[in-house]
Amino acid sequence: MPRPGRHRVNTSRIEKALGELGGAYDAECPARFATLLSELERWAARINLTAIRDSSKMVSLHLLDSLVARPLLHGRRVLDVGTGAGFPGLPLAIAEPEREFTLLDSNNRKIMFVQHVAGLLGLDNVEAVKARIEDYAPGHRFDTVIARAVATVPRLLEIAGHHVGEDGVFVALKGRDPTEELESLPADWGYEVRPLDVPGLEQGSRSAVVLRRGRATRE
Repeated sequence: MPRPGRHRVNTSRIEKALGELGGAYDAECPARFATLLSELERWAARINLTAIRDSSKMVSLHLLDSLVARPLLHGRRVLDVGTGAGFPGLPLAIAEPEREFTLLDSNNRKIMFVQHVAGLLGLDNVEAVKARIEDYAPGHRFDTVIARAVATVPRLLEIAGHHVGEDGVFVALKGRDPTEELESLPADWGYEVRPLDVPGLEQGSRSAVVLRRGRATRE
């Protein structure tokens, strides 16, 4: 792993941001997060990985916007659908080394970046898979399926709902108000909308729809 002094993203700024977000993190997490964002900034200067090129904005819009979902994870196996350059999967995998993360995307360059960072950081709990979610057949289901800014909630359930285990959850990370999307959900999925407070972003600008199969509750 690159030494902290070689980080292009300031580790102390990440430590401060994590303090604002709350939650317990291992001592090496800030340096690992800094390496992730530094590599993202370096790669993005050469290839199109993200529209966010400013490292100071990456802290809130990529790192914290991913980690805010950490309390919503359930069980050991996690599938990140449409992970892009590894968000939310990579930050969550760094913070949760005891869980197993599969990061799925159809874009080869983005999956190459995920593989690069996972190797650089020694993330043995990360598997990067290049595939369309419609074609993905792992042979098992997941305790948590999570997606960030991929599609509407009904569409997510259509293409990836079958990957959720019987007692698992589907976590759809959304913007301010996903209510309109929820009007046409399948009857066999219950949901709860949870507001998410991301430090550095406008309060109320993020939410999560947590869905469970066979639950009638809709809030």
